[in-house]
Amino acid sequence: MPIQRLNHAVLYVRDLGRSLDFYQGVLGFKVVLEIAGRAAFLQAAGSSNDHDLGLFAMGAGAGPSAAGVSTVGMYHLAWEVDTLAELQRIHGELVAHGALVGMSDHGSTKALYAKDLDGLEFEVSWLVPLRLMPTQQGEGGHQQVLIAPLDIAAAIATYGAQTMGGTAS
Repeated sequence: MPIQRLNHAVLYVRDLGRSLDFYQGVLGFKVVLEIAGRAAFLQAAGSSNDHDLGLFAMGAGAGPSAAGVSTVGMYHLAWEVDTLAELQRIHGELVAHGALVGMSDHGSTKALYAKDLDGLEFEVSWLVPLRLMPTQQGEGGHQQVLIAPLDIAAAIATYGAQTMGGTAS
């Protein structure tokens, strides 16, 4: 049986309480289990997983991640939202918390990039429904790579604020 989807991610963070405040307040995760200030397991609001994110406290002395600077490591996690209205709402939260670091229109996805309080990068994206996917073919029949500035208002005008995204739609 092939892999179906990512079930959860686990991050090392400096301060568990501070990270819990961020992931709950900005992205709407809820705590499903906390282990005495050492670890917590969170569930995304629209998820049926027992948890989607694990946070393990390292303490204030933990250094910044060197992944992508001087070491190999993970670049970012990507979470999907169902509608452009939700992407727009999260955009506002990320801006309000000073966490937004970029926005891209990849043709097939509309993506926000942000960093949490420990500088760990993540993406929140809306996937263009297959039936509305632009047909941009490059050499050999492969889809062309597109990285353009994201205009959420223009995307809403094109696809609708409440259009359900994703590959199944």
